[in-house]
Amino acid sequence: MFSRAATRTTTTLVSRRAFHATRARMSSPYHYPEGAYSNLPFNPHSKWFGAGYWAFMATGFLAPFGIAVYQTYKSDP
Repeated sequence: MFSRAATRTTTTLVSRRAFHATRARMSSPYHYPEGAYSNLPFNPHSKWFGAGYWAFMATGFLAPFGIAVYQTYKSDP
């Protein structure tokens, strides 16, 4: 009984709308006609992108520790 109900529900959902047959809309904000990476404000294919990326990440990770050390060792007014 349960398998018949599950089969009927699945068949109804699939026949109602086939997602694989739906065409991508170019007016959507998630599809860019210019191609991939055209919406980024930087070039991920450049020579120094990896170094800049890791420098940015290291700065963001190490800044709180550096600030804490500075606050610990500074003289009290």
